[in-house]
Amino acid sequence: MGESRRRKRRRSRTEVILDILNEALEGVNKTRLMYSCNLNFGRFNLYFKELLNAGLIEKLENSNPGGVVVYKTTDKGRELLEVLRKANKLLSL
Repeated sequence: MGESRRRKRRRSRTEVILDILNEALEGVNKTRLMYSCNLNFGRFNLYFKELLNAGLIEKLENSNPGGVVVYKTTDKGRELLEVLRKANKLLSL
């Protein structure tokens, strides 16, 4: 039984960034983003801080009346997302 299980390959850096930017398109809190991208806390924070510092994700001020902080993909992040999608499509031919 153990040998019949297929092991999933690790996602590349590009695939993880693509996932994060895609999940944050409509705005999402940090915890939901981490879970939806299936990343552990440490790995998520490395990518998240990098994307935030690069201006690819932004913190939306006063976006939620409940006080939950929401993050959203910026226009610059959307441009990168489109380029990464096109590159993935070309590479998967």
